[in-house]
Amino acid sequence: MAPPNQLCLVLVIFLSIFSLSFLPTSAIIPKANVSLPIPSSQLVKNLCNGKAIQNHRFCLKALSTPKVFAVMDTTQLGTLIMKLGAANAKATLNVYNEIIKKPGSPQALKSLNCCVEAYKYAVLSFEMVSSELVEDPQTANYDVAVIGLEIANCEKELINAKVQAPRLLVGNRFMKYYVSMGYEITSTLELENPNEY
Repeated sequence: MAPPNQLCLVLVIFLSIFSLSFLPTSAIIPKANVSLPIPSSQLVKNLCNGKAIQNHRFCLKALSTPKVFAVMDTTQLGTLIMKLGAANAKATLNVYNEIIKKPGSPQALKSLNCCVEAYKYAVLSFEMVSSELVEDPQTANYDVAVIGLEIANCEKELINAKVQAPRLLVGNRFMKYYVSMGYEITSTLELENPNEY
């Protein structure tokens, strides 16, 4: 048989739960115009279902990290997306730098150098956009769009030079996905704060 202290504890817990079950379950909604934070999972779903998103599954998977679950608002989510974009750009830049060291045609080298410059720009821009999100989402939106143009130009150069490198194609595709996520979040921030800019 259980000691009397354990029985008392079980009885207290049972009575507490039983007495709480008779309380009304409807929420009390304040009349003040207070913006409550949207749970991060809903922020992510809203973002990943946006018009600019090129790959919804990629977006959901990329944003299913513990850091995202701590996000409380659109600006924090935007900052995290920009950090992810910058990290992806750095990783892809490393691949380009690795491939450039291998012998190839002058035209291939020229296209790879074009892509190196595009990815350097992407890293710097994603990092810069993080600070612009609060101050000027419209400028941040433009800067993210320009990253997309730089990556598109890189791809065009690779195609024209007939560079065959699957790792580069994957890196470019992922970069386009991060650009679309960045564009969507900056567009959302512009809509959330239309009069501030």
